[in-house]
Amino acid sequence: MSDDDPDEELPDSGDVRDRLEQEADRAVEQFDEGIVDLLSWVLDTETRARIYVHLRQHPRSTSEEVADGTGLYPSTVREALAELHEEGKVTRTKRESDGAGNNPYEYSAIAPSELVNTIVGDVQTELNTVFNLDDHLGGGPDELDTDSEPVTISVQDAADVDEAEDEDEE
Repeated sequence: MSDDDPDEELPDSGDVRDRLEQEADRAVEQFDEGIVDLLSWVLDTETRARIYVHLRQHPRSTSEEVADGTGLYPSTVREALAELHEEGKVTRTKRESDGAGNNPYEYSAIAPSELVNTIVGDVQTELNTVFNLDDHLGGGPDELDTDSEPVTISVQDAADVDEAEDEDEE
């Protein structure tokens, strides 16, 4: 391409933009799938994980809106939302309307940091069970480490982690 020829064009910027958008969409999908996989472990099922992700992206959604946004069956969504609400992993409030019609529930997912805190105790209990497996299985006294402490898990805020890293660098 030369500066002398004003009619000579750059490669079609629409093609480049389309390719960039496709790559960005693919990256987001892969990222979302990774998040869904991790949350499936935390929330027990992929269905519950997809609902959680949808509610984090679209707080104050009704069960119908969640079903539309996730592609899940409405009955499946309603059942999972009821369980998640009972477990304290989503909040539920009545949607206000001016008319005399139906006021459906709106759901929002708790923050990820709160979600982690809800499972820390469960994970800690499971780790302690494994840690003390010999006690449960009746292992011999020669094999037991009687001076061992139970497993303890602590969760730090991102600000606490940043602060600790700054102290380590000094």
